[in-house]
Amino acid sequence: MEVESYACHINAYLGNDPFLKDVLPIHPQNFFDAVKDGVLLCKLINLAVPGTIDERAINSKGSLTPQDKIDNHTLFLMSAMAIGLTSDITAGELAEAGSDALIGLISEIIKIQLLADVNLIRTPGLLELAENNQDSEKLMRSPPDMLLLKWINHMFRKGGVCRRVSNFSSDMKDSSVYAYLLDILVPGFDVKSSAMQKVGYNRAYFVLKIAKGIGCKVFLSPDHIVHGVPTLNLAFVAQIFHRSNGLSNKGIPPPVNQTLHEIEVSREKRFYQLWINSLGKSTCIYTFFEDLKDGWVLLQLLDKVSPKSVDWSIANRGPIAQPSKMMENCNQVLQIARKLRFYLPGISGKHIFQGRKTAVLMILWELKKHYMRDRLKNCGFVSREVEITDSDILACANKKVEGSNKNTSKIESFQDKSLSGGTFFLSLLNAVGPHTVNWSHVTQGQNEQEKKSNASYLISVARKLGCPVFLLPEDILDVKPEMMICLTADILTRELELSASNLLTDENGSSCMYGISVLSMPV
Repeated sequence: MEVESYACHINAYLGNDPFLKDVLPIHPQNFFDAVKDGVLLCKLINLAVPGTIDERAINSKGSLTPQDKIDNHTLFLMSAMAIGLTSDITAGELAEAGSDALIGLISEIIKIQLLADVNLIRTPGLLELAENNQDSEKLMRSPPDMLLLKWINHMFRKGGVCRRVSNFSSDMKDSSVYAYLLDILVPGFDVKSSAMQKVGYNRAYFVLKIAKGIGCKVFLSPDHIVHGVPTLNLAFVAQIFHRSNGLSNKGIPPPVNQTLHEIEVSREKRFYQLWINSLGKSTCIYTFFEDLKDGWVLLQLLDKVSPKSVDWSIANRGPIAQPSKMMENCNQVLQIARKLRFYLPGISGKHIFQGRKTAVLMILWELKKHYMRDRLKNCGFVSREVEITDSDILACANKKVEGSNKNTSKIESFQDKSLSGGTFFLSLLNAVGPHTVNWSHVTQGQNEQEKKSNASYLISVARKLGCPVFLLPEDILDVKPEMMICLTADILTRELELSASNLLTDENGSSCMYGISVLSMPV
């Protein structure tokens, strides 16, 4: 049922894209054929979050080989992860006709696109929904779909409508919610009276006609409303919200420009949030510091990066209202961290509970570092008993680049300012996956614009190779050492994964391995 609507959505938003002139307009019956080469899927990612994929990395010209298509699918899946989505589907399975997992993923991507403005930053008028400071805090922590439900109920209160809404399925089936909402938002049309004279399919048809009249891009049918399809009803409500939300910005202070430190913290927060969410639904967070301060998610993270390290018998399951229970979790987080020899000078459980940004970010860096090094060990970088240092990762990366025949200089450390040009990482990627980098797209990285172009391209190339990359081009330009270590380690880990799976060969047809002693390889 959803495929028809998604096809209409794609045609409306991507119909003029020259990349897609051979596959659009898309029809429901050939929907899965249209996504088989991965180009359309990559375009859909950029529609949801512009700039996520550097389109120079998409294989789109000429007759694509099966490997070209798998590369596009890998780029799509890694980029979906980079905008906060996860899926069990693999690149090899993406082209399978009738894949429910693929439809689910496309649904989530379209949802991100349509709900991009449903937050207090982009739509500060949503503060109107709060009756007091406590409500304001709850709104800040509410996901977009919940905000839309609160918005509908708020508009009903303002318009004197007694009806209340709690979901996008059964509550929407008789179309009366849409009739009341449009009657409030589109004065002078007397939508409610006209709609209520109709029933079932006819009422649904009528409200869709009114919505189109105010400029909504409508992709669901009356049948979707009558059957209460939640994903499509959510999308329809989002469209109405975009066209006319009935909110006022009166009395709301203008946004304050962020300081450089606040921008850096925001980027770090984004990086860690995407990484945390990529590990599975159990650790998924929406509001960063708020969702971490009860210690529950941090305990789950510790259990993922160091299995059996958490004593669940004394852990308090979130969400938690009692401060004492939160503190118990936070204190256990610090106890485990110390056993794992995390470097956290002067940090206590109280700092987590209070949401101290510097303390929380330090804990997350130690967690990410432990996870990153463990992945390298699991892939056979060294034996389990050997500690991996940043110097080991640096030496290995330098050796790979030295043998890449790309005349790229070695780096002295992960603070080396030459990393901002991006050529070191592109040479490393080329060494790991020969022919992965199209050097005609690479600049010399001599000015800010050229550096940013290289950084954007190399992030997409790394994802195309299968690396889970969550940093931004700005992180490379600023040479953030922690981010540089993570990117390097992810590329090296990916080579070991591919080598172990016999998926990667060098130009002579031999298996590509490191020029170091690999003491243990995964079976």
